[in-house]
Amino acid sequence: VQLVESGGGMVPPGGSLRLSCAASGFLFSRSELSWIRQSPGKGPEWVSTCFTGGYSPYYADSVKGRFTCSRDNAKNTLYLQMNSLKPEDTALYYCARGGGSERSMPPREYWGQGTQVTVSS
Repeated sequence: VQLVESGGGMVPPGGSLRLSCAASGFLFSRSELSWIRQSPGKGPEWVSTCFTGGYSPYYADSVKGRFTCSRDNAKNTLYLQMNSLKPEDTALYYCARGGGSERSMPPREYWGQGTQVTVSS
């Protein structure tokens, strides 16, 4: 399993970013995929899960209405569109193979290396 995130950066509050996650080494189109983030000094936080079969993604309450998870199975790529960013969204963002929720997340060995998002004026 290989997952490579990109698209992070520094944006002012209210700004937008689109993260990408290029996947290989497993059957992408049949896999649930998640976004997880970790801020300095805090534990990992599940953000979103994109399902197969056209089901709508799930989101953490903290990002609902601002973030959108999507996938392109032809390109083996997962996306996270982040709008109306807040300073509290600052974190290292990981994509992961597997589903999650606010009480669980995929095993650490199924995560990528992460991409840094910093929201600051």
